[in-house]
Amino acid sequence: MKNLNLKWVYLIMLSVIWGSSFILIKKALIGFSAYQLGALRTIITGVILISFGFYTIKKIPKDKWKWIALSGIIASLVPAFFFAIAETEIDSAVASILNSLVPLNTILLGLAFFKVTTTTKQVIGVVIGFIGTAVLILSGADINPNQNYLYAGFVIASTFMYATNVNIIKRHLQEVRPLAIATGNYIVIILPALIILIFTGFFESATLENQNFYPSLMYVGILSIFGTAMAKVVFNKLVQISTPVFASSVTYIMPMVALIWGWLDGEQLSMLQLVGAVFILVGVYISNKYKPKKSRR
Repeated sequence: MKNLNLKWVYLIMLSVIWGSSFILIKKALIGFSAYQLGALRTIITGVILISFGFYTIKKIPKDKWKWIALSGIIASLVPAFFFAIAETEIDSAVASILNSLVPLNTILLGLAFFKVTTTTKQVIGVVIGFIGTAVLILSGADINPNQNYLYAGFVIASTFMYATNVNIIKRHLQEVRPLAIATGNYIVIILPALIILIFTGFFESATLENQNFYPSLMYVGILSIFGTAMAKVVFNKLVQISTPVFASSVTYIMPMVALIWGWLDGEQLSMLQLVGAVFILVGVYISNKYKPKKSRR
């Protein structure tokens, strides 16, 4: 009974944390460039995870480091920049909805490259989800002509990278502790992020009279501590006390939180965009309804 109640607490907590990440990115971009935001977010998260998880990297087998490095680059480093770049042109609520494509892309990539079997329901879910994506983007471009919806491609590309990472972890890093994976990821990517930050002129801008500098720094700090570092720990705990299917239901709640934040911040979504969002969520739901049949003895 304790775990039954606790898993719902963690689910709601994670939904609020991740659902709020998109508005935090938007607010941080007021004072920082997309490249400064991506680099700073990676560095702060890296410092936190390395501080708490450095002891775990000794247990990472040497032959797994290439997968750790690849995982860090495609699932932590590049998306940190891509989401920031995307939100310079599209609303935070739209970015959160498009982020829900991760489970669908996981199925597609698993089928195409990792020899993971799929079902008719999963294929139907993928098709419905991508119809919703097309509706969301095309209708958004019509009602927001001042926004460049080609930048939605950065979010979609990130969802494919997240999906690739899930398959890499499942296939090559199954025996490595989650904290060790996360810590190893950031050991690999923190130096490139620091180099990028230096070349963005971040440290020079910190000395100027930039009224938005410190508020934006606060938003990045909250995003890094809660939206990235803490969220990883909460999600791992949620999986441990529940099931992967239950934990993945955060995908359905997270966009709702982001939509509320976007609405409070003055963002507008058309009815057609909401229809597209529903299509995406229905597609994800259908795809995750599949349960493998038990083998008969």
